[in-house]
Amino acid sequence: MATTAQLFEEPFDADEYIERLAWRTPGGGSKGGAEAFDPKRLLEEFENHIEELKQLDEKIQRRVEKLEHQCHREAKEFAHKVQDLQRSNQVAFQHFQELDEHISYVATKVCHLGDQLEGVNTPRQRAVEAQRLMTYFNEFLDGDLRSDVFNNPDKIKEAADIIQKLHLIAQELPFDRFADVKAKIASKYHDLERQLIQEFTAAQRRGEIGRMREVAAVLLHFKGYAHCVDVYIKQCQEGAYLRNDVFEDTAVLCQRVNKQVGEVFSSPETVMAKLIQNIFENKLQAHVKEKLDETRHSDVEQYLKNLYDLYTRYLTSLATKLTEFNLGSDKHTFLSKLIKNIFSSYLESYIDMERDYLRSRGAMILQRYYDSKNHQKRLIGTGSIQELKERIRQRTNLSLGPVIDTHGETFLSPELVVNLLQETRHAFERCHKLSDPSDLPKNAFSIFLLLVDHLCVEHIDYALEIGLSAIPSSDAKNANLYFLDVVQQANSIFHLFDKQFNDQLMPLISSSPKLAECLHKKKEVIEQMEVKLDTGIDRTINCMVGQMKHILATEQKKTDFRPEDENNVMIQYTTACSKVCVYVSRQVEHVRKSMDGKNVDTVLTELGVRFHRLIHEHLQQYSYSSMGGMLAICDVAEYRRCAKDFRVPLVLQLFDTLHALCNLLVVAPDNLKQVCSGEQLTNLDRNLLHAFVQLRVDYRSARLGRHFS
Repeated sequence: MATTAQLFEEPFDADEYIERLAWRTPGGGSKGGAEAFDPKRLLEEFENHIEELKQLDEKIQRRVEKLEHQCHREAKEFAHKVQDLQRSNQVAFQHFQELDEHISYVATKVCHLGDQLEGVNTPRQRAVEAQRLMTYFNEFLDGDLRSDVFNNPDKIKEAADIIQKLHLIAQELPFDRFADVKAKIASKYHDLERQLIQEFTAAQRRGEIGRMREVAAVLLHFKGYAHCVDVYIKQCQEGAYLRNDVFEDTAVLCQRVNKQVGEVFSSPETVMAKLIQNIFENKLQAHVKEKLDETRHSDVEQYLKNLYDLYTRYLTSLATKLTEFNLGSDKHTFLSKLIKNIFSSYLESYIDMERDYLRSRGAMILQRYYDSKNHQKRLIGTGSIQELKERIRQRTNLSLGPVIDTHGETFLSPELVVNLLQETRHAFERCHKLSDPSDLPKNAFSIFLLLVDHLCVEHIDYALEIGLSAIPSSDAKNANLYFLDVVQQANSIFHLFDKQFNDQLMPLISSSPKLAECLHKKKEVIEQMEVKLDTGIDRTINCMVGQMKHILATEQKKTDFRPEDENNVMIQYTTACSKVCVYVSRQVEHVRKSMDGKNVDTVLTELGVRFHRLIHEHLQQYSYSSMGGMLAICDVAEYRRCAKDFRVPLVLQLFDTLHALCNLLVVAPDNLKQVCSGEQLTNLDRNLLHAFVQLRVDYRSARLGRHFS
């Protein structure tokens, strides 16, 4: 195998290289074959190949040395060339600096020469201009305008420039000597001004933007420039208001004119602002006045709606669109001032009209409701006498007046409440937008007071008073109790009232001193209603207990607990117990439907305690035989099952204890002491236990009193 550098190119594998060398050597294979393995021959081949590799290495080394020497030589030559180039570059840079200095020197000379020429030419031009103006001035002085510039309509621009300068000069001349010529110049000045405005107007009608721009540029130096702008503003509005929506027409007009103004006038923002001011002070103000004045005295509700819509929905929306245009540095203040100017007279009297409307509207809604019920509203007394009656009623639960039969009517109307709250919501919305920021909290508070008067005082409080008057006395028979329905509806209504207070009123007064006044007023109203609600609920519970007492008095017989035939008692509990439980269950369900939250547990706890007290006192009115005692236990068990409907642990505990007490009526005499020491009775007063034991018919014969001595 020939030894060359190509055999060692990457990737090189030494093992593979040796294998190939051994395989190519005759007798060097490890597997045998045509020739047997010959180690000596293989060794000799390896030694010869090693010599060849040494020779190849020397050859390559000589070549590497030659290339390195050549590389060093070329590097030196390149370094010399770089040094030569650097020297040449330095020389060129020096030449460039010299050339730059020379150019600067020449430029300075040229500028100096230009200044000298300008210094000579400017006075010359001024002299020529002065001579030209003097020539024209002489024509005015002679009264004969011979120059073509004053007689050729095509040169009106040049004539305008001349007459404008002559007009300025004439202002400086003494009146007594040059009165005639000053008058002629002024006449020509106004004549040219009028011609230019006419030309501008004609160009505007033809839609020639270029000509309009030229004439406007000439008129810019004339006093009549403002009149030119006025003519432009008036003419661009012609035919712009063809639809019923004046606000949309205004937006479209301004959008169209905005681009044209930028192409015609040198200060488009001033012209655009003047256009918008003209539209507001004329077209929009007339439209607003027409819309509002026609309903101001005839239909206050529609007037307030129109005022709100015009001020917020239409004009504010239009102002938002107009802010897209360039109207100067403070366009928001500019537009806000225009809107305020239109509505100032209406906004000053807004809150008075709002209050008058709400007052009359609320009264009308209330009256319409009571008329629909054929109800003549009673006068609820006020002052010290009414307060005295209220205190007596709270402490004694006496009805200080005739009981009114409402026939189940609560005199509370969800529809009426929704109408009042809806009117007030609209009033708050109008108040928010139409009131001055400094007056907003005060105005919102005045609206809130009207809501309190109509909804809380005239409706809810009145319904509570009627409801209290309709509660029968506690000894009434088959009384219908509607006050809980009043409570239910009053709670629902007040939730709506509270929601409007938080959603609508709070954002308007949250950062003002009026917040404390509103919260105080709301708290005062709540407390007044809670007092009447508590009084009515307490008297209603008394009526419920009175009805239970009536059932027990009419249905419970003494023989129920002392049956004539002790061995032939077939009932599980007495008729009185059954009817009382049915009545109580119905009232518990009524309470649950009428109350919410913790109020349910509070009322049911009070009802349950009084129910227990009634049954406890009722049972102590009878004496019990052995079988009668068992029947009493069955009754109490039924009462306890009814008490579970209360879902009040205290009530259930009371009836559990009463059930344990009834066991004293049937327990064997020898076991009395053990039963009294039981878990449920051990903490009770011994006199109470003794009192129950005394109800047994065998109390004396069995000498049971000795167990309590």
